[in-house]
Amino acid sequence: MFKTLVARPLVGLKRLVRNDQLLTSVAALVVGFAAAAGAVGFREAIDAVQWLFLGFHHELVASGARESDWWRIMLAPAAGGLLVGLITYWLMPGRRPQGVANVIEASALRAGRMSFRQGIGAAVISTLSIGSGASVGREGPAVHLGAALASFIGRPLHLTRSQSRTLLGCGVASAVAASFNAPIAGVFFALEVVIGHYALSAFAPIVIASVCGTIVSRMWFGDFPAFRLANYEIVSFLQFPAFALLGVACAAAAIALMRLTAMVERTSETLPGPRWLHPAFAGLIVGIVALWYPEILGVGYEATDNALKEQYGFQLLATLAVLKILMTALCLGAGFGGGVFSPSLFVGAMVGGSFGLVASHPFPHLSSGHGAYTMIGMGAVAGAVLGAPISTILIIFELTNDYRLTIGVMVAVVIASLITRVWHGPSFFADQLKRRGFDLQGGHDMAALRSLKVHDLMRQDHVTVPPEAMLGTLRDRLRQAPLNELFVVDGDDRLIGTITLEELGDAAFDKSHDQELCAENLARRSPPVLARSDDLQKAIRRFGEVDEGLLGVVDDQDGTRLLGCLHERDVMRAYNTALVNLRAEEHGETL
Repeated sequence: MFKTLVARPLVGLKRLVRNDQLLTSVAALVVGFAAAAGAVGFREAIDAVQWLFLGFHHELVASGARESDWWRIMLAPAAGGLLVGLITYWLMPGRRPQGVANVIEASALRAGRMSFRQGIGAAVISTLSIGSGASVGREGPAVHLGAALASFIGRPLHLTRSQSRTLLGCGVASAVAASFNAPIAGVFFALEVVIGHYALSAFAPIVIASVCGTIVSRMWFGDFPAFRLANYEIVSFLQFPAFALLGVACAAAAIALMRLTAMVERTSETLPGPRWLHPAFAGLIVGIVALWYPEILGVGYEATDNALKEQYGFQLLATLAVLKILMTALCLGAGFGGGVFSPSLFVGAMVGGSFGLVASHPFPHLSSGHGAYTMIGMGAVAGAVLGAPISTILIIFELTNDYRLTIGVMVAVVIASLITRVWHGPSFFADQLKRRGFDLQGGHDMAALRSLKVHDLMRQDHVTVPPEAMLGTLRDRLRQAPLNELFVVDGDDRLIGTITLEELGDAAFDKSHDQELCAENLARRSPPVLARSDDLQKAIRRFGEVDEGLLGVVDDQDGTRLLGCLHERDVMRAYNTALVNLRAEEHGETL
């Protein structure tokens, strides 16, 4: 019923609006309000679940936890983890939570199309995770929900690949803007992380959606920054070496967070026992740690705000930084739903604050205060983890509404991002996709190529011969074969080998052996082949390795039944077409 109510007016809208750019802009308006409403509903749902599990529904989680019963704080994350594990195991594809990485995958490999049902399921899992106290963030799930809503709204419009990806970016931008009250950051996060370019054809609709998200957020939550700062400013430019060193320290923290998460995830997959129990065990550990350090529960914005206000000493800052890295890696690796942005801000604040106390000690008159280092550290760790330095810098500015430390934030973010990319990888999301078999290295050019499969270009013009075919027959069949290559197959179409003119050698011109040599004797065994499900990036790499213009295509089961062949020229033509379309899209020439 809901789908019908939404689909009918959208189809009517497409008939009414003929201009593609106008259609996308109007759709962006609808998506902007829908994704923002989803983000608001998501936050309200977290408050309700938090009241159910922890006994309070405000954002001062650490303060509320100190006033609650100890057994409740210890058991709430475990109970939430048990529900998360069961829902994930029985309802989610791949039996894992979903987040921003799935949005990036949908944009790069599935033309911006996502499952609405899975989007709702992921939101429920993340709501239970955050509300029960798991050490995860809420912004990533809001982004995933906004993108799923955008895909759902765009489906009845039958949009082109470019339009679908743009609409996906609109959902992301609106969700970010509504979550952070940060319209500029919402635009650049969607363009930098999801779309991959800044063409006007994508820029204008995404701006519209981000503005809509901001309007809804300010109407519901009010217009104020997430964190309120003291009057920090750069006292002396001699601090810039310290800002650069802070970038190095933040890179180390970001790498530790990402690598520990990956390690916990790998370990969780090999542990005996049912997988759905792992979040419950992780939640129990989080609950026990929270008895002494309740700051690590949930998104941790209260502790981050206290660090910005310089209310923590060095020992507590350093301890909370280590514990947050460990607990976030444990929760995400064990299977809790949730994002990584809020934990990154938390870790960055603690690393920056503790670093600032040390850096300010020798020359206190030259220091801007360790609160300034806290703010810079937030941006540096988050930028390195997200792999989005531009949008992260803007998010920090809009979260704090303070532009006086602009240069310091930029220096630390750039250094942390560069070190992380060199020594670890592009981002936390790229790590997740790579562990699932989707390597987005090489950018959207390679991603477009990976979205095409061998079976899309496979031909049936190959020439086959039986194993008993004699040399004379082979000579005649080679004249008919593309690129002078024969495929030797048995009665069940199973590939035995290949024969080329070059491999025949002198026998190709010596007819005295026509009745002595057969295909089975002359065939090259174990020839290079491709599976029908391989993508074109793998096909290009394979063609380069063997230096051949034609490869056989086999089935995916046992890899021996010949289905067809793939020509290198067809692959290169498809690659060129994909590049032309991408360049045209980036220049706003197509949608």
